[in-house]
Amino acid sequence: MNLYEHTIVARQDVSPSQLKQLTEKYAKIVEKNDGDIVKTENWGLLNLAYIIKKNKKGNYVHFKIKGSGKIIKELEKNESIDSNLLRYMTVKVKKFDLETNYFEKKEEFEKKKNNKS
Repeated sequence: MNLYEHTIVARQDVSPSQLKQLTEKYAKIVEKNDGDIVKTENWGLLNLAYIIKKNKKGNYVHFKIKGSGKIIKELEKNESIDSNLLRYMTVKVKKFDLETNYFEKKEEFEKKKNNKS
């Protein structure tokens, strides 16, 4: 089984319910193709490095997927025709980093750090 980190960037004007539907849609595609989603992270609305299709921001959703390469092929085929998505990217990794939350608020990070001390 291969390990993949897959990120999608949805348009900035997508509602929270639509974003949840997108997440569920792509999770079902992974499960339908005998894959396993280890973790799903909603990174929220972030600034884009450059304007894409008249959008300055995008809603980021990150999946950690365990499965075969055909899952990624099927995911990307569906994502390429989805008008709510601006970009998507898949990276094959050797192991998952499940502890670190890179988009956690600074205050929450400080609280966790102080609680461990």
